[in-house]
Amino acid sequence: MKFTGTENYVATEELQMAVNAAISLQKPLLIKGEPGTGKTMLAEEIAATLDTELIQWHIKSTTKAQQGLYEYDAVSRLRDSQLGDDRVHDIGNYIVKGKLWQAFDADRPVVLLIDEIDKADIEFPNDLLLEIDRMEFFVYETQQHIKARHRPVVLITSNNEKELPDAFLRRCFFHFITFPDAETMKRIVKVHHPDIKQELLSQAMETFFQLREVPGLKKKPSTSELIDWLKLLVADDIPEDVLKDHENRNAIPPLYGALLKNEQDVHLMEKLAFMHRARQNR
Repeated sequence: MKFTGTENYVATEELQMAVNAAISLQKPLLIKGEPGTGKTMLAEEIAATLDTELIQWHIKSTTKAQQGLYEYDAVSRLRDSQLGDDRVHDIGNYIVKGKLWQAFDADRPVVLLIDEIDKADIEFPNDLLLEIDRMEFFVYETQQHIKARHRPVVLITSNNEKELPDAFLRRCFFHFITFPDAETMKRIVKVHHPDIKQELLSQAMETFFQLREVPGLKKKPSTSELIDWLKLLVADDIPEDVLKDHENRNAIPPLYGALLKNEQDVHLMEKLAFMHRARQNR
């Protein structure tokens, strides 16, 4: 089955090709792009298209590669031994399966999402090279050799916070999700807000893309933030005239808290709005 996007996810032709190429090559698909461009949601929609389970491993700065394989719960075993529990005689009772083991052990091929891999330590990707490449690992405590019953579809996302090792990159199929152009963005918005007024959408889109072009913004608003902003505009019944008014064109957009996410950017927009008003009053 080929991935062609879904009714809930607008995928460009290039993204569709990348997903299908990674599946054909049986290689992990490494997805990069701005935060909020739908990288995590892509895994959900691939699983829906393939009609299979999605196993999600969300990476934190403290996450270790071993946790994706398994963990030995020595504390629980010690407690049970003190209580005289017979379970202590089988160490397997204290082996906790990680997300990779769950994916390897599934009855049918699943989609495995390793989300935001760049948050972890720089050695994290290298520590998973063998397991992701060969789809197997060894459990030393129980002397088990775990091998994938079915090769999962592996999707790895990165926000480009740090560079990934070359040895890891060689084992992946790479795709960068470019920021949607205006036409693609309209298609994405229609998925989430099918009944939005066309005039409001056009004016909001124009304001949104102008905001992204403001030089000096620390964080440009993303696709997900545009979706949230439009939801608020519709809920508060903000008329499109407010966005269309040329006097307000250079002011901070209404309900800007959905678009601007730090005080530096708010101060920048306030400064630009003040300068614009000063020029108008000359």
